[in-house]
Amino acid sequence: MTRLADPPAAPPAAGAAPRPRRGRRSRAGRTLHGGPVAYTLLVLAVLVSAFPFYWTIVAASRSNADLAQVPPALLPGPNLMRNFEAVTEEADIGKALVNSVIVSGSITLGTVLCCTLAGFAFAKLRFRGRGALLAVTVGTMMIPPQLGVIPLFMLIAELQWVNQLQAVILPGLVSAFGVFFMRQYLVQSLPDELIEAARVDGASTARIFWSIVVPIARPGMAVLGLLTFMAAWNDFFWPIVALTSSEPTVQVALRQLGGGYVHDQSVIMAGTLLGTLPVLLVFGLLGRQIVGGIMQGAVKG
Repeated sequence: MTRLADPPAAPPAAGAAPRPRRGRRSRAGRTLHGGPVAYTLLVLAVLVSAFPFYWTIVAASRSNADLAQVPPALLPGPNLMRNFEAVTEEADIGKALVNSVIVSGSITLGTVLCCTLAGFAFAKLRFRGRGALLAVTVGTMMIPPQLGVIPLFMLIAELQWVNQLQAVILPGLVSAFGVFFMRQYLVQSLPDELIEAARVDGASTARIFWSIVVPIARPGMAVLGLLTFMAAWNDFFWPIVALTSSEPTVQVALRQLGGGYVHDQSVIMAGTLLGTLPVLLVFGLLGRQIVGGIMQGAVKG
């Protein structure tokens, strides 16, 4: 029997979307993979970034004579614990670490809290003189901090705070950079509709801040906290003015290491290694918040 030909396919209706051709994969959701050049550059960047820390470990575990060799040793040596003992003998590094943790932690907590409050006020609240106050706050960033050292020292001397930790903590509890940073972050990440909906539900300003603003601002607070902690931990100028060797921070204590006609670089690097470990610990704690906030902002439904 003769087979009848299949009827022709009906033309697509007007306005209907064309069917995708078989054998073609959609680009949406496809995982991108870097080439060998990209991975090579990333590996080189990691090696260049990690080499100073590795060299600190090598220098801290060697003797001063080993560091003077040409070419220098590139592998860790056996003198790490001996150099740590020399650090504790030449400077009160334990007390300095405790003081630095107290100072840096207090400054970080105060800066993050106060700057988030001020940033929220400048970003979302309406009050008279808001623009002028923000301009004055940002304008203080152009004043060199060295200009305020003499009047600030006169103030803490009048309060009898010389050689006390509050003399270093209180001047750093708020920063103009932190206020401006949190203001810009909340302007972009906090919708006005969310605040208006909370107002309709009867939430007060304090409730809005703790229940809405803080969870949204957490990645920005983590970044500001990390930057503030590193700046407070590495600060040397004001602690050496306001404190003495009997109540030192880490940076002031490191100044006492490696004394003599020939500086013992291995002891100095051992003290530097001890002073670097808390910064790495803080970065490990806050790094997940920073990366999580970046990924949360990058993924859109």
